[in-house]
Amino acid sequence: MTNEELVILYEDNHLIVVLKPQNVACCPDESGDDNLFDCVKRYLKEKYAKPGNVFLGLVHRLDRPTGGVMVYAKTSKAAGRLSQQLRGGGFEKRYLAVLCGILTRKKGTLENYLRKNTVNNTVYVCTQTEEGARFASLDYEILQEERGLSLAEIKLHTGRTHQIRVQTAAVNAPVYGDMRYGGERAVKGRLALWAYSLSFPHPVTGEKLRFMAEPPLTEAPWKLFDVRVGV
Repeated sequence: MTNEELVILYEDNHLIVVLKPQNVACCPDESGDDNLFDCVKRYLKEKYAKPGNVFLGLVHRLDRPTGGVMVYAKTSKAAGRLSQQLRGGGFEKRYLAVLCGILTRKKGTLENYLRKNTVNNTVYVCTQTEEGARFASLDYEILQEERGLSLAEIKLHTGRTHQIRVQTAAVNAPVYGDMRYGGERAVKGRLALWAYSLSFPHPVTGEKLRFMAEPPLTEAPWKLFDVRVGV
């Protein structure tokens, strides 16, 4: 990923907010592939002619196939405060997802206990008493329905691995393109899950910030819907 491909939504002395492309990792992993974290570091090093290693704090994550808004910290002070806000519920993360199926309840809350299998990097719905079980909660609202698909807005209350994908699949409405969790209902294609809105207080000034970005509206299945972000 080159500096020219990097989309910057906001930058100041303390943080930088960027658009994460789909199928690009948000930080270095065992694959060794180029990733957004290293791209942002290269951008900062070149823009400000910084000698040596450039500090960049990873505050939160998005799964590789998920695109959308991400914030990184440019100082250790900002990183610490943003991480504290994240743990304390100061972040509001909203997603758009296209689900395979029509839900009877158009608005509600999904609550499950999830367990991660670290061997195959797959997450399962489990009972509360299972070892490694972690509580997961989200709110959803169906915005539109078209051709057996549902456009949903999702607000996360917890940030578990693959949470949206696992919880929607558990109610028989997997995310479009999710061949890992979707089973027979899955529709093959690019994963239709997008982190469209991120809100949090500025780590230094305390000002409430909100950043938004549209999913790829010209691509399937997004183009089936009248998606409006920021209205």
